[in-house]
Formats: sequence, structure tokens, C-alpha cells
Amino acid sequence: MESKPFLLRPGTPVEGKPRPLREGESGDQLAEPLNTYAKEAGLVMRRPPKIAYTMYALQASEYAKEQGLFEAFHKGLYRAYWEFGKDIGDLEVIKEVATAEHLDWTELGPMLESKHYEESVMQQYTEATDMGINGIPGFLIGRYLLTGARPYEFFQSIMNKAIAEQNSGS
Repeated sequence: MESKPFLLRPGTPVEGKPRPLREGESGDQLAEPLNTYAKEAGLVMRRPPKIAYTMYALQASEYAKEQGLFEAFHKGLYRAYWEFGKDIGDLEVIKEVATAEHLDWTELGPMLESKHYEESVMQQYTEATDMGINGIPGFLIGRYLLTGARPYEFFQSIMNKAIAEQNSGS
């Protein structure tokens, strides 16, 4: 599996913006079916208070890939945002997660400030949108392009189809 950056809300300002309540949400409770999908997957997902500016987090993720620490860093960012409601657009929050996951902030910090990975992030974002990806998470399984949270059984059925098609030469 290969992870690539995707700007869900490209127009979000650096300071982020308030996240309005969606139908079915209350307090820190997410709407259905996302709430159920998260529980079924064993994930903690609370409604975040704001829409975060994600460019810094996506660039830091590119750095983490180069260091072989993407999974740990990604999970740390996930927990910061979805479990604890932290602003992952804030460089201090990214620094906190990066150092907890053993990334060298003295190297990463200046790279974020200089937008070292921004061109790469934007190129990958453009490739994704050109493929038809318009949400996260996005998956390409065989010839099937999927976006958004789905139940495990749905992914299992698509994987079975893709494997059957590959084995039959379709």
C-alpha cells in the first residue's frame, strides 16, 4: 500500500476555520455512518472543533516517508486531530507529533517553513484529482477507485473482485 497526500479542503487558510455542525453531529460526536465505521474499525474519532490547514502536515508526512517513519507519524497526526481535537495546521502540534515519533525537528522544521515539499504535495494532489479522487481516504484496488470511509466488508468484496479479475486475466 502506498500513501499519498491529498488536500481535502485546499482553500483552508493557515489558521484553519471553524468546523460547522453537520446533520447528525453534536458536541464531539460524528454523524452516521462515520461514527459506526470508526467504532467497527476500533478507531477513536471525535468531531474536531475546526477544519485544519493540512499543507504542513502533508509536507511533514513526505519527510516522514523519507525517514521510514510514515506510519507512526501518520497515526500520531490522526490521534492528535481525531482523538484530541488538536490543530494539525499548527507547527507546534506537528513538532509535538514529529518529535514523539522520532523525527528530527531541527531538520524538518526549516523544511516546512521553506515549503520544501509543497511542490511534491501539489503534484500528487493533482495526479489524484486527475484520476477522479475527490475525497479521503481514497483507494485504487485493481480497476476500482473508491473514496470515503466504508465498512470492512465492502473493501473485502472489492478485494475479492480484483483478485478474481487478476486471476482470470480480465
